[in-house]
Amino acid sequence: MRYHLRAATIVALTVGTIGCSTEQTATTDGFAQSIGHFDPKGKAPSSFTLEIFEEARATLPFDDTQDFDEQQRGFIGAPESMQIMADAGNVAWDMERYQFLLDEEINSVHPSMLRISRLNLNFGLYEVIPGIYQVRGFDLANITFIRGDTGWIVFDPLTAAETARAAKELVDEHLGELPVVAVVYSHSHGDHWGGVRGIVDEADVVSGAVEIIAPRDFMEYAISENIYAGNAMSRRMFYQYGVLLPASQYGHAGQGLSQNTAAGDLGLIPPSRIVEDDIEEFEVDGVRMIFENTPGTEAPSEMNTYIPEMRALWMAENVVGSVHNIYTLRGAQVRDALRWSKYINKALYDYGQEAEVMFASHHWPRWGNDRVQEVLRDQRDIYAHMNNQVLHYVNQGVTINEIHNVYRAPASLQEGWTTRFWHGSQENNSRGIVNYYLGHWDANPATLIPLSPGESAPLYVEMMGGASNIMNRGRELHDEGEYRAASEILNKLVYAEPQNEAAKDLLADVYEQLGYQQENPGLRNAFLAGAFELRSGIPEGASPKTSGPDLIRAMTTGLFLDFLGIRMNSLLAEDFEFTINLRTPDNGEQYLIELSNATLTNIEGYQADDADLTITIDRADLEDVMTGAKSLAAQIQDGTAQVDGDVGVLDQLASTMVTFEIGFEILPGTGGLGAETDLNPFEVGNVAGSPE
Repeated sequence: MRYHLRAATIVALTVGTIGCSTEQTATTDGFAQSIGHFDPKGKAPSSFTLEIFEEARATLPFDDTQDFDEQQRGFIGAPESMQIMADAGNVAWDMERYQFLLDEEINSVHPSMLRISRLNLNFGLYEVIPGIYQVRGFDLANITFIRGDTGWIVFDPLTAAETARAAKELVDEHLGELPVVAVVYSHSHGDHWGGVRGIVDEADVVSGAVEIIAPRDFMEYAISENIYAGNAMSRRMFYQYGVLLPASQYGHAGQGLSQNTAAGDLGLIPPSRIVEDDIEEFEVDGVRMIFENTPGTEAPSEMNTYIPEMRALWMAENVVGSVHNIYTLRGAQVRDALRWSKYINKALYDYGQEAEVMFASHHWPRWGNDRVQEVLRDQRDIYAHMNNQVLHYVNQGVTINEIHNVYRAPASLQEGWTTRFWHGSQENNSRGIVNYYLGHWDANPATLIPLSPGESAPLYVEMMGGASNIMNRGRELHDEGEYRAASEILNKLVYAEPQNEAAKDLLADVYEQLGYQQENPGLRNAFLAGAFELRSGIPEGASPKTSGPDLIRAMTTGLFLDFLGIRMNSLLAEDFEFTINLRTPDNGEQYLIELSNATLTNIEGYQADDADLTITIDRADLEDVMTGAKSLAAQIQDGTAQVDGDVGVLDQLASTMVTFEIGFEILPGTGGLGAETDLNPFEVGNVAGSPE
């Protein structure tokens, strides 16, 4: 009952005007203490920002409550506590800290974003239809339980073991205790498999008691997509997901897909069955399912599932209650919008003509065939429109540096709520499509080999007459509400003078207003995180885990060796040249590793007759090196690894290895967190495993 009162309140708040108190308006230019801001230098929304909010309230269909009706439908129960503790002692998940979203006086969040954030306050166990249940609001994704003949078939077991375990406990409480007999990973992003150890014992997978099903190429992309640039992706996630921003109407106010990502224990149990064909039909614990691979859509490895007897269509993350990312701010492979649209169209005509319910890994289900077809068509059309219209402009000379100011989604799709840009933004998606087809260059020779910002900024500052001129004009632009123009010149000044606190504070004020104005949570978070770091430096706190032993062990040996090549500082390797034979008898692998021309390469299946060093070590023992449990030197010393040749080449290689810092500086003058715990020379360290 406690939850139903909240749900009714959410609808009332959304249908009515989202208020603006007199105090908030009057203190637009005041400091944090007068408005309840978490940051001592924080500001309230300006009059220009409030005008954008008023226009949104006047033009968007806030009287359409169908999403709220669907969001509440089937509610069964929720735990009393909205916090889930991590096994390590920190809070893994905290929905309580987002209850401020119910405040009628919030006026520092775009009304459309506030609407999706209120929808994402759903928390608890829901019946989709008899036999299909979802736990929502326990993590970034939903976890789905489908009743089989002997137990539960679980789709997408969340990011963290702790949140998945809590979801299963809630199901046990309300539906009775049943074992998990199968798990389906819908795709390769970490928030859809990282919690598997909270509901499944790996021994049961090995014995065959539990089946884990995944799409084609799942393991390749679950690992490789997040390894090579993993440290950078983790750092950039601070911006897209605002993971270290305080939850507040002036800070983190939701993530579009859900409220945030759990900060618990991320693990991975490899699948025991791969759906290799484009379409495969088979029974899972007595339930007939049709699996359809959709590679290169929301993830490089993904699949939809149709359950004919239930007329239930699972769209994984290909169709959710928002437009998704073509280009994701954290960094990932740019996606193919046209292919995405075509796979949605295929689902529409293969299964959507008869499906009576459509559910997915985020947001809420859609019921009734008319509604299913409406959402599928709208989502099909928005991805095709983005692709086609962006290329329409590109073929008339619009560049990657202009398209975001030119492309707009069709008015017919923006008059409703089925294709709002709550996760992907149309600005960055349009640029991503240009990048997908043409790359980063805009064909202007001036931008072909540009100066780095730190090198070009002093010239701009000099030509603009110095810091005082820029500050004066920046304040004028700020006070006129021309925030993007202000950021253009103030950004140059901050790069030229990283220790200019007044310039950083003014740029932070500009970023803050730009953040408030965004309908898209990722854009809001990026601007607000930038403002936070400019004012206070890089924040510290418990963020979602982006790696763990399971991910590192799942790396192929070749991928591990590739990553060592990335960790190697080639400037330190210019005087070294050697070959190493690596043999792992327990799995029969052989690799030839060469360091030449300051480059580390490897090839599988080859050995050198005259190698400088041969290392023989079981792959299982090599994994201890990869995870940092034991150094290679210690394994050589105790005989775990056998060596023949010049062991000194390992010292040479170790001397070139660099430990990546998770807190590297993004904005000038904000400092860094410093390196994580020192790694063993050949330890993998941080990899991303990032969501979405």
